[in-house]
Amino acid sequence: MEIMTPRGAALAEVDEAERPRLLLVLTHGSAGGVDAPDLLAVREAALGMGATVARVTQPFRRAGARAPGSPARQDEAWIAVLKELGARHPGLPIVQGGRSNGARVACRTAGAVGADAVVALAFPLHPPGRPDKSRADELRAAGVDVLVVNGDRDPFGVPDAADAARLVVLRGEGHDLKKDPAKVGEVVADWLAGRY
Repeated sequence: MEIMTPRGAALAEVDEAERPRLLLVLTHGSAGGVDAPDLLAVREAALGMGATVARVTQPFRRAGARAPGSPARQDEAWIAVLKELGARHPGLPIVQGGRSNGARVACRTAGAVGADAVVALAFPLHPPGRPDKSRADELRAAGVDVLVVNGDRDPFGVPDAADAARLVVLRGEGHDLKKDPAKVGEVVADWLAGRY
């Protein structure tokens, strides 16, 4: 379904659970799409535990841009998407998340959209080779429990366990989390099933 935002149209691909326990809304990284292996694995695992899952292509990607633009503009569009999806699924707890840049958006907007929790895949703690430019404040400012799943070989770094409700570091994985995407899905579904 297409969702209009102040920054253009987003596209939400929604898989409905028969008796949903929650609404899980996921998005991509700055240069990727919603068919990334880890996002598809999380989708499958979450559907298996009773979540309705929406994978959202943000307006900047639909417009062909590889960079998301300013955080304020990206967040403005994301908030509009979540408002629409929440209205279409009233009464369900909302968990939002994504991979890389999408994880940052989910953390920054969790309070504004009334999210119950955040799933952060490959959270980019800092630009490669620039540990002095930490984004840990975004994790800490989410205001809700955050599950972080990162690879131990991620050039963007790995957040500190103290900055998340749960940190899972997968051995041998890089930023793309594509070595064993089923494991990523299993970690997310287990965490969600323990909460809902």
